[in-house]
Amino acid sequence: MVTLGSRNMFLRKKKYPSGNVGVIAVEKVNGRMRELRTLGIAASSDDLAPLLAEGMEWIDQEKARRHPRLHLFGEKGQACERECREAERVLSNVSNIFLNGADLLLDRAFDSIGFNKIDDAVFRRLVKAHLSYPASKAATVEYLKNHFDEDLNLSRIYRYLDKLSDHQHELVQDISVRHTRMIPGGGIGVLFYDVTTLYFEADREDDLRKTGFSKEGRHRNSQVILGLLVSTDGYPLAYCIHEGNKYEGHTMLPVIREFVDKYKLDDFIVVADSGLMSNANVSDLEALGYKYIIGAKIKTESRRVREWILSLPKQDGHMAEYGKGDGLRLLVNYSDGRARKDEYNREKGIRRLEKAYRTGRLSKGNINKRGYNRFLAMEGDVKVTIKYGLLEKDARWDGLKGYLTNADLPVADIYAAYHNLWHVGKAFRISKSKIEIRPMFHFTKSRIEAMCAYASSHLRSTRSWSAY
Repeated sequence: MVTLGSRNMFLRKKKYPSGNVGVIAVEKVNGRMRELRTLGIAASSDDLAPLLAEGMEWIDQEKARRHPRLHLFGEKGQACERECREAERVLSNVSNIFLNGADLLLDRAFDSIGFNKIDDAVFRRLVKAHLSYPASKAATVEYLKNHFDEDLNLSRIYRYLDKLSDHQHELVQDISVRHTRMIPGGGIGVLFYDVTTLYFEADREDDLRKTGFSKEGRHRNSQVILGLLVSTDGYPLAYCIHEGNKYEGHTMLPVIREFVDKYKLDDFIVVADSGLMSNANVSDLEALGYKYIIGAKIKTESRRVREWILSLPKQDGHMAEYGKGDGLRLLVNYSDGRARKDEYNREKGIRRLEKAYRTGRLSKGNINKRGYNRFLAMEGDVKVTIKYGLLEKDARWDGLKGYLTNADLPVADIYAAYHNLWHVGKAFRISKSKIEIRPMFHFTKSRIEAMCAYASSHLRSTRSWSAY
């Protein structure tokens, strides 16, 4: 990701998995980037230059609108110019104030969580440094030396990772769970679970690092699967790592069962996305006596249920319930916003398929964008065509979302609980963008596990820091 511009407004070039590049005008406010306007998406370098020029022109106009130039002359004009220059000089020298101020706040968040009970100076330094200045371990050593005059040997960091992997990660988790239970409204009544993938800058595989379906489009890189369990307010509770080619649905139950048994939970609800659920998982949840709310795969329901779903009124916010027996409930919701998004994604996918078809690059084996292979038909061994007749059938499902649960809760509570899964997504985004956990460069299982434990403590500190 590249930024162009000056002062507080920038043009950000964001590369998408498709290869296209988006041009976005952003603004830095209180240390955070806020998107102002999307100028467009370029499919080639020829399309990019005009968007960049348009973006810089828009930034200049926006600055002029916010801060109109004062047409003053004489001494007043000169005084104004001197004042502006002095203000810029002062602002350019406050970086150290920001660094030390952030350090003080992080100390407070670190101690309030209870991490100060871990009598290890390296742990505190690394957590704070990586939140203030995400970088490699070697760069972190330089950062601590240059800004805080702290000497932390690189080999000492690597030795600490081994220590964290051996036993200290369990202490980190215990403190995290205790902190969650102390937060007002932070009880562990709901367990949200989701997974992501973390890739390595190496093609070599081993027992853990495997090539598989990458959520980041890095299908050629070896990877691991990271599962994260969080509480209602988005505080990390537990994590697990698995082989990069493992079916993500098989990662959920082991970590949840271990967590529930360890902390003696007896009244909780598991919330997970439909991509993690299979019939076997549902059966196991039932057998364990766990309450759950999961995303339902409504298109694979029985014919009778599908006909009932498609007969529902398409009214924004409408929710209907279908009893499946033995306390199992299927809830179906319709949203105008979701319908627009479904239509947009389908049309975008079809345009991509059509473009590949025109250029002769279309094959069912190498085109798999958001599952739009379902609109392709193989004719013989080589010819692939787009089945436009399926588009109208697919459009009937726009805006519909299903939820499967065995919990005896009001419909509104079930809907709200499921949509709090965004806490997990936010945690993953923070770990990848702010904390920069990937790409990974370690190759031993213990170091990889240590980095995941390390990231978990970062996420909790970040979440607590936001309260100050």
